[in-house]
Amino acid sequence: MRILLLPISLIYHIVLTIRHKLYDWHILRTTRFEKPLICVGNLNLGGTGKTPHTEYLINVLKDHYRVATLSRGYGRKTKGFKRAETTSTNEDLGDEPLQYFKKFPEIQVAVDEDRVNGVRKLLMSNNAPEIILLDDAFQHRSIKAGLNILLTEYQHLYCDDLLFPAGTLRDVKSAAKRANLIVVSKSPRELKEAEKQHIISKLNPSKEQKVYFSYLEYAPLQPLNEKAKTVSVEDADSVIAFCGIAHPKSFIEELEKRFKTVDFLRFADHHVYSEEDAKNIVKHFENLSGDKKIIVTTEKDAARLTNSPYLCQFDCAPLYDLPITVRFHEEEKFNEEILSYVRKDSHDRWLY
Repeated sequence: MRILLLPISLIYHIVLTIRHKLYDWHILRTTRFEKPLICVGNLNLGGTGKTPHTEYLINVLKDHYRVATLSRGYGRKTKGFKRAETTSTNEDLGDEPLQYFKKFPEIQVAVDEDRVNGVRKLLMSNNAPEIILLDDAFQHRSIKAGLNILLTEYQHLYCDDLLFPAGTLRDVKSAAKRANLIVVSKSPRELKEAEKQHIISKLNPSKEQKVYFSYLEYAPLQPLNEKAKTVSVEDADSVIAFCGIAHPKSFIEELEKRFKTVDFLRFADHHVYSEEDAKNIVKHFENLSGDKKIIVTTEKDAARLTNSPYLCQFDCAPLYDLPITVRFHEEEKFNEEILSYVRKDSHDRWLY
């Protein structure tokens, strides 16, 4: 099938290459702003961990600067610029921005499919951010970020992939040259130096590019309904797990480490759960043998369910989410890389 799709991928490659050239030759306009902008993106269609990496950057920066995130707001039903408010729902913002806002109420969270317009709106506010994190904006050449962070998954390096539809790349591999930092995400917690060097040689970064390795760390399960608060999760041995994310492998593997039995229901990435979906999940839960059983989903899916009218369908079952955080193998070095960029970028613009 991949061989049959290669001609389409070739056409797509030509179109993307021409588009990049038009930006490189300044025929298409790129806008730069007088504030530090950090872009977090990838070359794949999803699954590299942009959301937890953006949250990691928020944690690094929020105690030192006024931070804002700007996303497209995938899956929302609104259009144009929208700033997160206490009454905002998944339909207003999309799941990832809503998750940022709930976890970090002290920062500004906004969505806009036009990133240039979104940045302008944020900078026009009374309490304008000092740093803006552009979530999933690596392909948006119309805006110039001061620091581009490119994510590639340990098990699915972009250098080993093909352009869509023959593969899962949404941009040409040569676009990676625009990255300042390349982060190999979801790598093993224990990673030998020889393996790191092997991957770096495959990625073949330029002399100016730096490569870092990150891994996921899972936190204790968090209750999502009242029923879950009455159950001792440590006693549970069986789980109905469900999620709508691009690559759920690590989520399932973590649950399999913690519980004897894990039954998994998979939905499409960014899936919006219906009443029928909720009833079906609960039905699977009821059919699961034993009394020590729970339902678990991801943080991203929890954001979609929190304000859903169908959350009440789970009232009879203990529902939890599994929070994740990102850690780096060279954490202090990476953190200093980020803070150094912001300090230098802010200072250079002030001198200018």
